[in-house]
Amino acid sequence: VQLQASGGGLVQPGDSLRLSCATSGQSVSVSEMAWFRQVPGRSRELVAGISRDGNTLYTDSVRGRFAISKNNAENTIYLQMNNLKPEDTALYYCGVKARTTTNWWRLSSYSYWGQGTLVTVSS
Repeated sequence: VQLQASGGGLVQPGDSLRLSCATSGQSVSVSEMAWFRQVPGRSRELVAGISRDGNTLYTDSVRGRFAISKNNAENTIYLQMNNLKPEDTALYYCGVKARTTTNWWRLSSYSYWGQGTLVTVSS
């Protein structure tokens, strides 16, 4: 299984970005997948997750601004990020859970990770 994250960049506060996570070796239609982010010196934290059925969850700080989605035909998940803030600056990773019964918030629940894409929000 391979995950290829892309779409990061340098933007100004209030701008938007869309991250993509192209997946091979496992179908996103039957997987539970998520976006995490990490800043230096801190642990990786869950940003958003999407279930096999398309149900979504978000961390409080991004709810209403970010939207996770997936395209089964393209085997890709996305993270639409609107009204970006400087505190959203981080390396963003996509991950796939090993089993549907595991906890969304624990890093140990994820069996595969993408390489990360850097999002920098600065004026």
